[in-house]
Amino acid sequence: MLLNLLLLVVGFVALVKGADFFVDGAASLAKVFRVPSLIIGLTIVAMGTSAPELAVSSTAALAGSNEIAISNVVGSNMFNLLVVLGACALFCTVPGGKEIFHRDFPVSIIATVVVFLFTLSSAVFSGNILGHNMADQAGVIGRVEGIVLLVLFVAYMVWLIKAAKENKTEESDEKLMPVWKCALFILGGLVAIVIGGNLVVNSAKEIARALGMTETLIGLTVVAFGTSLPELVTSVIAATKKETGLAVGNVIGSNIFNLLLILGTSATLHPVAVNFASFYDLIILIVMMITTYFFLRSKRELNRPEGIIMILIYVAQVAFAIVR
Repeated sequence: MLLNLLLLVVGFVALVKGADFFVDGAASLAKVFRVPSLIIGLTIVAMGTSAPELAVSSTAALAGSNEIAISNVVGSNMFNLLVVLGACALFCTVPGGKEIFHRDFPVSIIATVVVFLFTLSSAVFSGNILGHNMADQAGVIGRVEGIVLLVLFVAYMVWLIKAAKENKTEESDEKLMPVWKCALFILGGLVAIVIGGNLVVNSAKEIARALGMTETLIGLTVVAFGTSLPELVTSVIAATKKETGLAVGNVIGSNIFNLLLILGTSATLHPVAVNFASFYDLIILIVMMITTYFFLRSKRELNRPEGIIMILIYVAQVAFAIVR
């Protein structure tokens, strides 16, 4: 127990310091190439913080055991939307730029709806639409659907690259890091984030077992929290450094990566089974995304009260998941 507690502390330190270097490197890289920090958040930062999920899902898919891929994606996206964005709002005002409203947030909503429709159509055609238990299979996201998701991901990346070329920022007067140092900060920070995240998850699981928690409860709490730690720590560190473009871009970008790249890759390698629990969670996720989108659009920003409400909604969702 003592060793696991020590590893837990070491893991959190690695996460925080890694995120610190990662954000500094990404922010400097954006200024060097005069690219909006939002674009860097949507691409490099989002890809970096989603790398652990991609590696795990791909490995599981190759082994033919990726049935929980959809629940991991939906759970991670729910956490990113409500907890990560809510936590950022606790530290500073989170603005919603026009690119977020017109391009990135709608893309994340559309991607979620597409995954839901794939599941719904599969359930209707297979006659499983009237399942009685949450663990019953509702449908399958097959290889064709996986390829469609990957094509949509490539199209979105092309759109982002085009936007980056058309929206160059003004040259910065401050002294900037050389590109090699930016790359070193980004790669070194990412390595520390991945190692720290693994240490936190593994040690927390052992501590939870020692305290008598069930595997299901550990999966719903410790593992779900642990797989989203990179996004949480990176976005919060970015928010405290007033790099709100990186913070918001990381949240929205990670959600898009999870749905289109990670789920698309998993389904292409091996069909992904979807149970009714994930089916209903997808509906809840879509409702929460649309609600957050219109709230941001009307208010143009998230402040501390909204952040607290978002985190409480997530807590209620987890409580519902445990009870059911």
